[in-house]
Amino acid sequence: MQRLRGKGLNFSFTPMDKKPLILVTNDDGVSAPGIRFLAEIAARYGEVYVVAPDKPQSGMGHAITINSTIRLNKSNYHPAAEAEYNCSGTPVDCVKMAVNKLLPRLPDLVLSGINHGSNSSINVIYSGTMSAAIEGALESAASIGFSLCDYGIDADFEPTRQFVEQIIASCLENKMPKGVCLNVNFPKLKADEIKGIKVCRQAKANWVEEFEERHDPYGRPYYWLTGKFVNFEPESTDTDEWALKHGYVSVVPIQHDLTAHSQLQFFKDTLA
Repeated sequence: MQRLRGKGLNFSFTPMDKKPLILVTNDDGVSAPGIRFLAEIAARYGEVYVVAPDKPQSGMGHAITINSTIRLNKSNYHPAAEAEYNCSGTPVDCVKMAVNKLLPRLPDLVLSGINHGSNSSINVIYSGTMSAAIEGALESAASIGFSLCDYGIDADFEPTRQFVEQIIASCLENKMPKGVCLNVNFPKLKADEIKGIKVCRQAKANWVEEFEERHDPYGRPYYWLTGKFVNFEPESTDTDEWALKHGYVSVVPIQHDLTAHSQLQFFKDTLA
């Protein structure tokens, strides 16, 4: 049994017989501050490989590259990593390439992030960060996506440290159900302002979108996606949006099965 101590830390985990193999990826790019912070933490728990996009890939969802080549190049942004590569493809491509071409075996843990910006509620559908974590779960690896509700390139990730460590240690100690990953979002607060971890569900929220029409110097129209985020259940206390608004780290278990199980019987009755 190994015990980790430090500011805000007092938990333990039992090391595996073999040093855990941890894949770290993201959608902000291999040199983003968030992934550098995450890889440094991950190295305390196992052998780290970093495979991440060579450029920002936010909003790519679960896209994969099928109509062009994928290139891998070694990079040198993560001193704590055993090896690191930048990939010309999407975040999901990064996981697929890591599992099929680069890693010596299936990773024990896939970590994605830490994303610059929220991936709570409906954002999980569009998120390259979370799609990489979901792909890890599809590969039967324990997987976690981390996001901080701060889009700034100078975002301060330090307040998330104790919670990232706690969640990683717990997921290594307690075997996660196969096919399930965690969507973890951090509020933009100082460390002593964060109230703790709240396991919750995805809020019913959406983007009310608009396409602003503009014109280039030749008078040709082009469109810029804008919009407003709307939470349709702001008073529900069991959602990720409520947790973040009230100073908690939100943790939502996510699965790739999109079946509306509660509606199966309705469609059997009306269509079969």
